[in-house]
Amino acid sequence: MADATIKGLPPPPKSYDGSSHRVLIVHARWNATIIDALVSGAVNKLKEQGVKEENIVIKSVPGSYELPFATKQLISGAQVQSSNSAPSLLNASTTNLVNLLSNEAVSGGASITPTPASGASTGPFTSAIAIGCLIKGSTMHFEYICDAVTHGLMKVQLETGTPVIFGVLTALTDDQALDRAGVGRGPNGKGHNHGEDWGLAAVELGAQTIEWSKGNI
Repeated sequence: MADATIKGLPPPPKSYDGSSHRVLIVHARWNATIIDALVSGAVNKLKEQGVKEENIVIKSVPGSYELPFATKQLISGAQVQSSNSAPSLLNASTTNLVNLLSNEAVSGGASITPTPASGASTGPFTSAIAIGCLIKGSTMHFEYICDAVTHGLMKVQLETGTPVIFGVLTALTDDQALDRAGVGRGPNGKGHNHGEDWGLAAVELGAQTIEWSKGNI
């Protein structure tokens, strides 16, 4: 009999366009088979919603305990990166004037629409997904790490204002974790990959946060 507790996220009430989003994925390296499947599931769903591959930033840390620290540092780092990439008003004005004069010289006064720059975004992350896998052993290590990581990731999103999707499996057995990564080995199928749910949630929360920050409630 299939595990009735393995459920996927129902579709959101509306679809969201992730084409302008920049999403961070931070994952632990423990239990690599499970982690790799979860990351792949998240990435595939992000792409399905329009997030460009070059705007999905994937970083790894040794274990789940390190996820809150790394996630916060990377969110903060992206904000610095965005500030450093933004031209100053003086430089922007000078650049626009030079481009205008150059275009007029080339075209004899006719207007030329500049080609937009391509490549990866250097803007802040619109959302983050923290992915890990904790499997209970014979000591209290499992309980302590689960509690610390859960509270740590919650604190990160409240302090940074960036949605952090909780992608940490907390399983009692290897098979529970495998089933929830969609790579189950039992007679009832492979289970469900929760990484897909996290990819959906990241775009939804990212889009909603952008609107809320504009006062669109």
